[in-house]
Formats: sequence, structure tokens, C-alpha cells
Amino acid sequence: MTEQDKTPPRAEGGCLCGALRYRVATDPLRTTVCHCTFCQRATGAAYMVEPVFAADAFAVTSGEVSRYTHISEGSGKEVYVHFCATCGTKLFLTFKRFPGFVGLYGGTFDTPNWFDLTPETSKHIFLGVARHGTVIPAHVPTYVEHAAEIDGTPIAPTVYDAPKVIGACLVVDLPDDRPGGAPDFSVPRDFE
Repeated sequence: MTEQDKTPPRAEGGCLCGALRYRVATDPLRTTVCHCTFCQRATGAAYMVEPVFAADAFAVTSGEVSRYTHISEGSGKEVYVHFCATCGTKLFLTFKRFPGFVGLYGGTFDTPNWFDLTPETSKHIFLGVARHGTVIPAHVPTYVEHAAEIDGTPIAPTVYDAPKVIGACLVVDLPDDRPGGAPDFSVPRDFE
């Protein structure tokens, strides 16, 4: 029994059939909302909500994990998709590029809303390929692609003052609550 096994879980989750279960001992270090085509395909949705944990704060508590190795188009590094061999539910990711961290598929928690998504704890990445019509909240760090260069050098985020709607080569300001508020259809330089 590890020290993590003795710690009461902060949250737990698992697969559709219930065979594979996990727990986390801490709040996420951060949450990445990823709009890349890999995450769209892997989730079958417009984006993936990925709370990230230190590997020692995460444990599989029952079941057998299967693993698929994928080569990232962005970094060229291996991404490991961990899933239940019985029902196929994808539960978590590990990365050659980011050893020591685990990214969970946020919807697999027993209570998916247990962690907060705030501008201080989250970021949106790969807006350049985000599904049209996706609403990006105000005040959250956003990136056209990754948040860092392959060598780890951080990329400066774009932070919008109002919610934005992803569109065909443009981001639209949502109207405010004032009478006559109208969308701003200007094209930001990030999406030209």
C-alpha cells in the first residue's frame, strides 16, 4: 500500500462498465481545455476538458488498464491513451513530453463538476482548429496552438475581455446586456 492509497481521495472516477476505477488525492494542478483535432476525435466532442495532476496524486484502484500509443502531430512525441479494455472508455493520458503528469478525461469523474474552471486554473489551447460555434469564456488564457514551444518556452496567451465565439476564420464578441448590443465581427490577428 502506497502513501497515496492511505490518503482519502479528493475525487474518484471510472469507465462506463465500472471495471476500471481511479482516484485523485489533490485538486488539479491546472485544467487544459483542448480543441485540437486529436482531442475532438478522441472525445467525439468539440473539445476535451483535461484536469492535469502530478502522477503521484493519481492511482488506478481497480481493473486493468489498456494503452494505445499515439504520435502527436504537434510535438512529434508519444501520447499514451489509457482506456478500459472491456468497454473502451478512455480515462487518462500520459505524455513523453510531460513525464510525471497525468491528464484525465474530465467527464470520467463520478462528479465531473467537482473541480473549478477559472481563469486562474485553466487555459484553452488549439483555438486555431476549434469547432465553429464554440464559446470561449472571457478572461481565460487562450492559445492558437500549444501554450509552450516544443523546448518548453512559454508562449504568451491571448486573453479576451468578453466571451468569444469561434467562427470561420474569426472570433465574434457576444453582445453585452446593454440594449442594442451587437456582435463585433472583427478578425483578430491570431486567426487571420
